[in-house]
Amino acid sequence: MSEARRHLVIGANGAQGAAVVRRLLADGEHVRGFGRRAGAHLVPGDLADPSTLTAAFAGITHVSAVLPLVFDRETVLTHVRNIVDAAKAAAVTRLVLNTNTPVPRDVTPFAAYETRRAAEDAVRCSGLPVVVLRPTVYLDNLANPVTGRAVVEDGVLAYPLPPDRSVAWISHDDLAAATVAALHRPGIEGAVVRLGGPEAFSGAELAATFGAATGRQVTYLPLEVERFESGLRDVLGEAAAAGVAGIYRWAAQAADPDLFAPDHDEVERVLRVRMHPIATWVAAQRWERWAATAVR
Repeated sequence: MSEARRHLVIGANGAQGAAVVRRLLADGEHVRGFGRRAGAHLVPGDLADPSTLTAAFAGITHVSAVLPLVFDRETVLTHVRNIVDAAKAAAVTRLVLNTNTPVPRDVTPFAAYETRRAAEDAVRCSGLPVVVLRPTVYLDNLANPVTGRAVVEDGVLAYPLPPDRSVAWISHDDLAAATVAALHRPGIEGAVVRLGGPEAFSGAELAATFGAATGRQVTYLPLEVERFESGLRDVLGEAAAAGVAGIYRWAAQAADPDLFAPDHDEVERVLRVRMHPIATWVAAQRWERWAATAVR
C-alpha cells in the first residue's frame, strides 16, 4: 500500500469492477468507485457527463476502467474521450483499460469487438500512461442458477462456445489481481496484455472438471447462440444482448485458434501474476445450492 496512491474504479457497479474494488480494499488501498449507483466506496456518475467524471477524478492517481455493455461506436468513443480528458486533467499515473473481451487480429462485423478495438486505440493514442487488458471468458459467467441447476440435476454444462474451441478461462478474482498488478507495476506503460488462465480447455475438458468437482458425470453442450441471446434480453435488454451474442458468433467462425487461449507466460512476464487453474475455481463454488432439493 502507498499513502500517495488514490484509485478510481470506473464500472464499479458491475461484477468485474466490483472485484477490482474488493481487491484494492483488501490490499489497504484508497478506492473510489464510479458508476450509475451510489453506495459504499461508490460515487454516482455518468460516462456521458464530463462534469461527473471531473469530480470523480479529483485527487486520483490510478484508474481502472471497464466500459458498460454499450456497443454503439459513437457512444463508446464519447465515453472514452471523457475518461481520457478527465485523466489528463488529473495527471493520473496509470490508466488500465479492461476491454472485457479478446480483440481479434482481423476486423469483424461484430460491435462487441470493434467498439473495444476503437476504445483501446483511443486510450493508447491519448498520450496517457496506459496498460490494456484483454480478458478471455469469465468462469463467473457459469456461476448462475440456470447453469448450476443444469450441472447438478442434469449433468449438462451448456455454454455458447464450440466444443472444440480451447478457452483459457479466468475468474473475476484473477482479473482483479491482474488489474492491480497493471495499475502498480512500474515500467509497463503501453503494454497490451492478452489475459487468460494457465490452461486452455475444450468443452469436454471443462465438463470433466465440473464433473470431478461435483461428483457426477457432466457433459458439455454447445448452446445455440440464438438461445443464449434470447436469455440475455430479459437481463440486459435487446441491444446489449445482441452485442454480447456477437462475441460468441465470431468465436464459432473465427480462424485464429488462440483468440481465447493466449500465452499465459505473457501474463506472468508482464504482470508478475499467475492465474489460478480452472479446477481451483470450480471446486470453490457451491454448486449444490442450485439443486431443486437445496434448502432455500
